[in-house]
Amino acid sequence: MKNASKNDSSKKNAGYKAAEYVEDGMVLGLGTGSTTHYFIEKVGMRMAEEGIKVKGIPTSFQSLLLAKKWNIPITTLEENDIDLSVDGADEVDSDFNLIKGGGAAHTKEKIVDYAAKEFIVIVDESKVVGKLGTFPVPVEVIPDASRVVIQALEDMGAECEIRMAQRKDGPVITDNGNFVIDAKFSEIASPQHLEIDLNSIPGVVENGIFTQMVDRVIVGTSDGTKEL
Repeated sequence: MKNASKNDSSKKNAGYKAAEYVEDGMVLGLGTGSTTHYFIEKVGMRMAEEGIKVKGIPTSFQSLLLAKKWNIPITTLEENDIDLSVDGADEVDSDFNLIKGGGAAHTKEKIVDYAAKEFIVIVDESKVVGKLGTFPVPVEVIPDASRVVIQALEDMGAECEIRMAQRKDGPVITDNGNFVIDAKFSEIASPQHLEIDLNSIPGVVENGIFTQMVDRVIVGTSDGTKEL
């Protein structure tokens, strides 16, 4: 219980710190996950307390509902460019490569984060790794292609399983109506090449490796934050 509380404090510190980079008039990419929850919360608090005005582009239904809760006006990529996107990660290495998709929202996250003028990643200390690969790579796949995609991934050396839902029978269904295959590789020698190779498999919508996108990483600790 103590460790859970410490971890939650670290996430809150990271999310609140990222909100300091928000300026009046910005269009924000609103990531998905437990750490980004605190970023959205703090942005809403700043709007109420300081009177700043921003718009948000959510990356999932979760972030959409949080934005509405905090009275953050919603817009779309069709209508606006993104000044700043803030999102979490399941792993981040020293070269700022990421594995994302624990919340099964990585396709929209990659679209929004890539489109932003600046992309900040917020994590707690446990997500910082020397090399990617402890966390499986989430691969969003069109349901009809799941068997052949799994076969292709296994040929690449991955151990695969279709992610199953909690408190619902059957697989996780993404906001886009697809399945998620969690692919565990024994080693990810080149995240950049693997990201491209995975997306070349017919039936794959997007994978959870993010390379050459991140401008800043904020690491939350129980005592505060540090920036990479």
